[in-house]
Amino acid sequence: MHIVMFYHSLISDWNHGNAHFLRGVVTELQARGHSVAVYEPRDGWSLQNLRQAHGPEAIERFHRRLPTLRSAFYELDSLDLDRALDNADLVLVHEWSPHELVARIGRHRAHRGRYRLLFHDTHHRTVSDPSAMADYPLDAYDGVLAFGEAVRERYQAAGWSRQAWTWHEAADTRIFHPMPQIDTEADLVWIGNWGDNERSEELQEFLLEPVRQLKLSANLHGVRYPESALVALRAAGIGYRDWLPNFEVPHAFARHRFTVHVPRRPYVKTLPGIPTIRVFEALACGIPLVSAPWQDSEGLFRPGRDYLVANNGQSMQKHLRALKHEPALGEELARHGLSTIQQKHTCAHRVDELLAIYRQLDSSELKEQTA
Repeated sequence: MHIVMFYHSLISDWNHGNAHFLRGVVTELQARGHSVAVYEPRDGWSLQNLRQAHGPEAIERFHRRLPTLRSAFYELDSLDLDRALDNADLVLVHEWSPHELVARIGRHRAHRGRYRLLFHDTHHRTVSDPSAMADYPLDAYDGVLAFGEAVRERYQAAGWSRQAWTWHEAADTRIFHPMPQIDTEADLVWIGNWGDNERSEELQEFLLEPVRQLKLSANLHGVRYPESALVALRAAGIGYRDWLPNFEVPHAFARHRFTVHVPRRPYVKTLPGIPTIRVFEALACGIPLVSAPWQDSEGLFRPGRDYLVANNGQSMQKHLRALKHEPALGEELARHGLSTIQQKHTCAHRVDELLAIYRQLDSSELKEQTA
């Protein structure tokens, strides 16, 4: 098969957590013998910020570490879709794509394309910015890949798409796996971006204050931290380490005893069942995890076995204290969490699901043609 994908960025993961899953899916498809072409905007926001903050060396590191992954840059005004989509069997368009691009690909499919066409949603804008999502013209698309059942239900209820499938993110276990050969250096690591104040209060309760109270040795990797947040980190005794390439996250996990998960508010309040990619990453790397509250309504994991749940700041302190002083507890959590990832949540599992959807669409079309 020839698969064409339009995404915000394959190259840059600066404030772009979807890059991990995209890279893992592309790598898995390539490993199975499929040809994959990924298109990203030449002036993409994430890539621009990565260049400005860390220079060309950051991009060179990506190509050295992941040599089979390549992007074709496009400019919307000059993009030749006939050429880009020539011989395509399956086309995926990410929801961070411009509305005009989504519309143009839809028109191309309606008039010239025999490929399967899917829209891929990995964000909370179905509830936080529904008008923007309603403006995406998806009539010519075969359906939507939604990264959680709650998002899939939004598309169906709003009538934005003729059909939709739940397609969760997952871990690329070629990159994310335990590294027991690396020595532990500190207690806690947290990897995440400050963003748009979607969890500032939660970070104070479930990360900063527990670290301060327990006097843990802790490090934080992420971007877009305002000066007020940096001051708060220093007051809590947390070392701020700035951006970390996603493919180096497993090394950071290996150097620490445990980590925490602090979901963004929209997912907790209005889109239950959707963890961040960090849960998949942490469990795949075999690091004990304690999570702030989120409702695993789809039964992706086994709370209490794969990770611990802290319902408030005091509970978080209790769990982190136990992990620091009871190594056996952490080892048991890590073992169960890793097992769940290996059984259900790798990029190989998600490629299986994607190809099954493709076959379902092709089978449905064949039935219509022969009816």
